[in-house]
Amino acid sequence: MNIIWHGQSCFQIVSSQSKNGQVNIVIDPFDESIGLRAPKLEADILLTTRKDHDQSGAKNIVGSPFVIDGPGEYETKEIFIQGISTPSSDKEKIFNTIYTIEAEEIKICHLGFFNQKELTDEQVEKIGETDILMIPVGGNDVISAKEAIKIMSQIEPKITIPMYYQIPKLKAKFDGVDSFLKAMGVKKVESLPKLSIKKKNISSEEAKIIILNP
Repeated sequence: MNIIWHGQSCFQIVSSQSKNGQVNIVIDPFDESIGLRAPKLEADILLTTRKDHDQSGAKNIVGSPFVIDGPGEYETKEIFIQGISTPSSDKEKIFNTIYTIEAEEIKICHLGFFNQKELTDEQVEKIGETDILMIPVGGNDVISAKEAIKIMSQIEPKITIPMYYQIPKLKAKFDGVDSFLKAMGVKKVESLPKLSIKKKNISSEEAKIIILNP
C-alpha cells in the first residue's frame, strides 16, 4: 500500500488487492481556491468528508469512481469503508464524516475536518483498533496540536499522519506541524514523499509519527 498526501485532508491511497489488482482511493480532493495546486488524480473510490469548497476538486478526478460522501457502511473492490458522523462546525454548520478504510489487512482512520474536543464513546467503538490515523493538528477551525494528542490517546493508532496544518501557498491559516511535534515531545521527524507500507511492517509495540510532503 502507498499513501500520498496532497495537502489539507487530501490523500491518495493506492492498494494492491488480490482479485482486483490496484485500487486507487482518493479522499477530499480540493480545487485551486485554497491556494494550492489541485492534483489531478485517478480514482476507483472517492471519499468526501464534508461538502464545501475544500472538497470541490472532484472535477479534477479521472475515472468513474464509487463515491462515498456520508455515514454508513460500504464495500467495493474488496475494500471495506465505514463513515461515522460528527457534529457540525459551530461556525459554518458543516457536517463532517470520519472514515475508516480496511484494505490489505490494514485499517486506516481519516478524521476529516474534525473539531470535537474528544471522541464520544460510540465513535471510539465504531473506529476500533486502528493501524494508521490521519488527524488534523493545525488549530483554527479544526483541532489543535494538544487536542489532537487527546484524540490519539483515545484511538491509540500505531502510525499517525498529521494533516490540516500550514504549508506554503495555503490561504487558510493554521499552526505549523512543528507545533504538533513539539507538543508530542518529538524534536524532528524525517518527511517522506509517500508512505509505502505492508501489514507486516506495522509494529504494535512502537507508535510512530509520519510526516508526508504535499
